Amino acid sequence: MIVNSRSIGTLAALAIFCLAPARGLRAQGAAAAPTKIAVINIRNAIVATAEGKQAQAQLLSQFAPKQTELQNLQKQIEDLQRRMTEGARTLSDDEKAKMQREGELLSRRLQRGNDDLNEELNAAQGEIVDGIGRKMLEVLDRYSRENGFTAVLDTSAQGSPVVYGSSNSDITQEIVRLYDQAYPIKAASSAPATPKPAAPAPAPAKKPTP
Repeated sequence: MIVNSRSIGTLAALAIFCLAPARGLRAQGAAAAPTKIAVINIRNAIVATAEGKQAQAQLLSQFAPKQTELQNLQKQIEDLQRRMTEGARTLSDDEKAKMQREGELLSRRLQRGNDDLNEELNAAQGEIVDGIGRKMLEVLDRYSRENGFTAVLDTSAQGSPVVYGSSNSDITQEIVRLYDQAYPIKAASSAPATPKPAAPAPAPAKKPTP
């Protein structure tokens, strides 16, 4: 699933947890606790969850017919261009003009189809990202507090301030694991359906008595 940056803009902004002020109120004058910071790639985490992978497969299935239709349109345009090139010297001016108009019509249909598909796909992806992302932030918040992180920075956020992050401080895979535990997907039942008993055949109609 391709996650665009606009879909996760709000979530990315929420993925920075600053927990230091709350801890600082515990005891004034006490020695400051060491700053503990982690990094996470929210974008990668969303698509790496079992729910994200399942959603990706559903999107591919949902939009496959439209993609096939657009591919067929593209083939028609290429075939028309080939015929025009091969018949450059043999086709009449009327035939060339007719094929030119047909090509322009197919090209407009292809452009509109691509625009519509991208719009629908982005909307569907946005819903998926919002649904998974908000639940992931709950998992991330709980994990961060339990492990004493002062802040968690999202490396996938646009304009992220993170220049370097040690692999030891990257909690992306751990959050994916915890998310899958908290929100397991429902596996499709593999057991074959029990066939219903066949209805008894109707009795043959009796011939009318003469």
